[in-house]
Amino acid sequence: MTPANKIQGMLSDIAHGRSGDKGNHANIAVIAYNPQGYEWLKANLTVEVVCQYFRERKIHRAERYEAPNLLGLNFMLYDVLEGGASRSLLIDTQGKSLAYHLLQMPIEIPDEALKLRNPQEKIPS
Repeated sequence: MTPANKIQGMLSDIAHGRSGDKGNHANIAVIAYNPQGYEWLKANLTVEVVCQYFRERKIHRAERYEAPNLLGLNFMLYDVLEGGASRSLLIDTQGKSLAYHLLQMPIEIPDEALKLRNPQEKIPS
């Protein structure tokens, strides 16, 4: 596929998400708007991609869980909260903003994949 056949966007164009803490660890759920988006997520949003995106957080270990019935992926990021809610000096000690941060990730998707987008969003003509 040539670059001309792809469009630039953000992960939030094809998915929504939530995140939270589990002590010193955080989890991020990324949920596609439709089955085609879920297939894109499974193929492209790997543990390596997520760890590279959050490289400044110095993640020690990460795991990805698939939830096909929800069209979602759940990422566990270990030791990412610098001690957790009661010990960390981070502004976001509970990792609540991590999903929002991840959804801002620039992505390239095939132009025919516009159907992956949020059905509530108007597509420019």
